Amino acid sequence: MSHSRVHQDGLERCSWLNDDPVYIEYHDKEWGRRATGQRDLFEAIALEGFQAGLSWLTILKRRDSFRKAFHNFEISRVAEMTDADVDRLMQDPGIIRNRAKILATIHNAKLILELGLDLKETLWAFAPENPKSPFEKFEWPSVSKESTALSKALRQLGFKFVGPTTMYALMQSTGMVHDHAPNCHWRE
Repeated sequence: MSHSRVHQDGLERCSWLNDDPVYIEYHDKEWGRRATGQRDLFEAIALEGFQAGLSWLTILKRRDSFRKAFHNFEISRVAEMTDADVDRLMQDPGIIRNRAKILATIHNAKLILELGLDLKETLWAFAPENPKSPFEKFEWPSVSKESTALSKALRQLGFKFVGPTTMYALMQSTGMVHDHAPNCHWRE
């Protein structure tokens, strides 16, 4: 099985991509790039949680609406959201209208503030020593020992929607692991 393919623009990219320009731009400009900012990491936790059970493209196409709905993922503003905000978001067709995921995002924001967490310090402590997947026997795992440990640690702190698969996707998207396929033009 090939892990990469040539796209319409002649560039070879990871095979999980389709030809949607939103997806290609995300792959080329964001996926696997190091993210360390508090707001960026909180957004990644929230959006990866919303993605559970859905395609990432579904989330990407709604990302601007998510940012608007959740105050650009400013943690203090999300933590202040009320039941009325939840009811309003349940009517917002621009986001994924899942009450449990909306409540989890607000809960996680409150928790970050209550615990005084530095998300870079907390999350990146679980990044593997060698973040690049080897060429030989290359695969895209759905979990790793590190994502399982991160999930467990976050759950013990009280976080919601942070399962091992969700945390592996977060590790990929924020550059904790480097899972571009061997022949992908972004591999190096």
